[in-house]
Amino acid sequence: MDAAAGPPAGREIATLEDFDRTALTGSFAGYRVQAVDLTDRTFALLVSDTSRAVFLGCPMEPQALAHVRAGGALVFPPLPDLPFDPYRGSLYTPEELYAGLADGGSYEDTPDARTSRWFRRTATDGDVLASMLRSVHDHALRDALDERLRRQRVVGVMGGHAMERGGASYAGAARLGRALARRGFTVATGGGPGAMEAVNFGAYAAPHDEVMFGKALAVLAAAPPFGASVGAWTRTALAVRERWPQGGPSYGMPTWWYGQEPTNAFATHVAKLFAVAAREDGLLSRCSAGVVFLPGAAGTVQAVFDAATANHYGTRGEPAPMVLVDRAHWTRVLPAWPLLQSLAAGRAMARRVALVDGVADVPHTLEQLADA
Repeated sequence: MDAAAGPPAGREIATLEDFDRTALTGSFAGYRVQAVDLTDRTFALLVSDTSRAVFLGCPMEPQALAHVRAGGALVFPPLPDLPFDPYRGSLYTPEELYAGLADGGSYEDTPDARTSRWFRRTATDGDVLASMLRSVHDHALRDALDERLRRQRVVGVMGGHAMERGGASYAGAARLGRALARRGFTVATGGGPGAMEAVNFGAYAAPHDEVMFGKALAVLAAAPPFGASVGAWTRTALAVRERWPQGGPSYGMPTWWYGQEPTNAFATHVAKLFAVAAREDGLLSRCSAGVVFLPGAAGTVQAVFDAATANHYGTRGEPAPMVLVDRAHWTRVLPAWPLLQSLAAGRAMARRVALVDGVADVPHTLEQLADA
């Protein structure tokens, strides 16, 4: 098998446990081993067939490294000077991105901030290595996301980053996330602030009672906005998570491209990417149970018509439900709804689009559209 052709199905290893199970067979031939520390697995490597294997960012002892290369493996070495691991085999967590912040550290010293600075330095210099590393990283994250979301009913919620904590709109978006999670949907957002944070917070609060929900909203409202201090804004969210642990899961897909939009700490699984196009299309394409569009500006409007284009042409198969929230916003402020109706006319997508007055109407409407 040509190494460039890809591994056989099921031959990707991203944890030490998977490595140890495979080692019992005596062969890693054709496997892809991704970001696993193998410094304590020298014997297993020395006695195994590693032909046509690919090791991506796996630390190993010199003897093992020489053996696997001699055995026909392709080795991409770890790059310790980078502020991120381009070969990682799992999604980020907020605690990982913001390491040290909850203990009083500066946001500028977190892995998230250091990666953002690296991206700013390399994004426009044309360096082919930096471009390759960004691409490998983003592919690894999308692959990890697909593995997590397989067979789940994923509902994406799109909305603007300008929505502030403490307002009625923020509380409404949070109630939407909570209601969707309680109905068994897997909630996914762009992973940023504003409406995105509110929805992820609502999903996090889903296992908790109404008292927690109200108190946590009040705690969040007392913090400065992210534009004034990303550190204080994030630290408050981490404090809410510490005070009320064991929240519900949800997903975020933010990007370092939008440096002004920090990642919210309530998306428990984070696929943070470098490429903004991969983020926009990647999120919509994974929303198997539909997409909800809260009031927003240009970015949300773009997402509406990105989803509409796929539904219009059927490029992702059966049209996914689309629910626009707030009649006044989508018919008068930014009148996307009339155009969406025109695009849908005479198409299969016509039975899968809806406009509702408020977030309370969304869960039931999504289920109706799915059955249409």
